[in-house]
Amino acid sequence: MEKQLHLNLLASRPPIAGGFQSSSKMKMGPGRKRDFTPLPWSQYFETIEDIEVENENGKDIFRLYCSGSHGPVLLLLHGGGHSALSWAVFTAVICSRINCRVVAMDLRAHGDTKVKNPEDLSADTMAKDIGKVMEVLYGDNTPPIMIIGHSMGGAIAVHTAAANHIPSLLGLCVIDVVEGTAMDALNSMQNFLRSRPKSFKSLENAIEWSVKSGQIRNIESARVSMGGQVKKCEASSSSPGVSNSIGDDIIEEEDEEVEEESNKKRMKEDDKEMKKEVMFTWRVELSKTEKYWEGWFSGLSALFLTCPMPKLLLLAGVDRLDKDLTIGQMQGKFQMQVLPQCGHAVHEDAPEKVADAISTFMVRHKFTEFKEGYLC
Repeated sequence: MEKQLHLNLLASRPPIAGGFQSSSKMKMGPGRKRDFTPLPWSQYFETIEDIEVENENGKDIFRLYCSGSHGPVLLLLHGGGHSALSWAVFTAVICSRINCRVVAMDLRAHGDTKVKNPEDLSADTMAKDIGKVMEVLYGDNTPPIMIIGHSMGGAIAVHTAAANHIPSLLGLCVIDVVEGTAMDALNSMQNFLRSRPKSFKSLENAIEWSVKSGQIRNIESARVSMGGQVKKCEASSSSPGVSNSIGDDIIEEEDEEVEEESNKKRMKEDDKEMKKEVMFTWRVELSKTEKYWEGWFSGLSALFLTCPMPKLLLLAGVDRLDKDLTIGQMQGKFQMQVLPQCGHAVHEDAPEKVADAISTFMVRHKFTEFKEGYLC
């Protein structure tokens, strides 16, 4: 069986077996109707900060989501196409475990970060962004920082650490990204991107698709994080993109009364004569970033192993390890933990397990302490 795109740039796996493509109807099994209502960032983070960074062309503005007031900083870097909101549930969990601060960052061209040159997603540029943002945020008093990255964000975390852009770096944690299988997966990436819906009729539909397709297996995380993946746009009802949208195609098996009421509601909505309707589409056109993919992952394993700080590698399956990492792991150059029964978005699917692994790692290395009263 072909290796799944667990390292894809979306921080998402392809649809699970039995899932659906963008144009087909998907019938879920009988059961209670689940709530796909979006959840606010403020339920998981304490504050938002927009950091201005000077560059040759003017100012770039980076969006940060923050929590905590003391302890080491956990600098969280999301996967390609996602945003800092993918760390929301994880942040709430880990802040209840250990004494720490959290800074989750929207990388350039992602989420609500606004840069002058959003087309430049090279590993070198993105790693420099991290260092500049930390410098502006903390000045000369940069606190101890543990950098944690998932998928593309994991690759950027390694490049940042290797280039010493953060002098106060305590440790490095990479989640489900390994050079060997990442490079293998790149050949299939464009096919996967084409299989996704181009648009959604509402944010709720986007959340529903992400859960039912297996992209995010934790419904709570999907409800807060999908808002960072998609954006509002106006589309003509006759536009070609609408034919590849997700909305009424996702259906539940409900009792006849509920179904009849739902059908009436849909008919009423269809009767509204609107030349344009609000749609939701992807914030990042990942297919256009292809020229940078190899630069993110090529040489990553060797680079990871050369980073001098304590290192943690969290994987969704043992099949992820390539030769360099297998040898390095046998030599004790980093700590590894496998979290089975997760999709590629490990920190979203199993935020408590990831928080436990990182908390234990940090306490073992005396980076911090468990909170009083927390039983590990």
